[in-house]
Amino acid sequence: MNSKIHRFLIAAAILLTGVILLGFAVVAGWTQATDLRISTGLVLHVGKSDPAFIAFMQGASWIGGGLQRWVIVIGLTLLVWRLCGPRCAVALAGAALLSNLASSLLKLGFGVSRPDLIPHLDHQTSFSYPSGHATNAAVVYLMLAWLVPPRWRRAAWSLAGVMILLNGMSRMMLGVHWASDIVGGTMLGTAFALLGAAWVRRGKATA
Repeated sequence: MNSKIHRFLIAAAILLTGVILLGFAVVAGWTQATDLRISTGLVLHVGKSDPAFIAFMQGASWIGGGLQRWVIVIGLTLLVWRLCGPRCAVALAGAALLSNLASSLLKLGFGVSRPDLIPHLDHQTSFSYPSGHATNAAVVYLMLAWLVPPRWRRAAWSLAGVMILLNGMSRMMLGVHWASDIVGGTMLGTAFALLGAAWVRRGKATA
């Protein structure tokens, strides 16, 4: 096996293990003090913010969820197909779908309640850990950065960083996620992005 593929798989396994362990730590209450301190600061900041800033945070959060999330995934899948080929497109779409399924199952498994510091500024009906928005941002935009041609990678990595940070901050500032949810979701999405990238590299190595 290619050494880089091997490293990707090891990193993905470590991250997935980290998601599970963090979930148990959240359920045990070990992250509660840190989560509360971070969320209280962010929520208080939102309360003092201009309505336009709150609307911006709501818009950033809206992009990362619901039907619009899948519209973006489909659009990026088609772009990657054109730039990198069908295996890359399948990897991106598959990683997005599987990570979303994993996030949903983990939410049900851990059953962590959402923050209740303020009335939620975004309607939510599911459990809190791990964040599906954070999972989606990490898997989609990291895979995009790995799959685009080298001349686009600097811009793609910058986009990935911005989208991951913006998604995470918006979810906490709108009062619908704890910091631990964001960390867990980001690790989960990154793990699936690594698995997708490894699968693409394996295909190229055996071609």
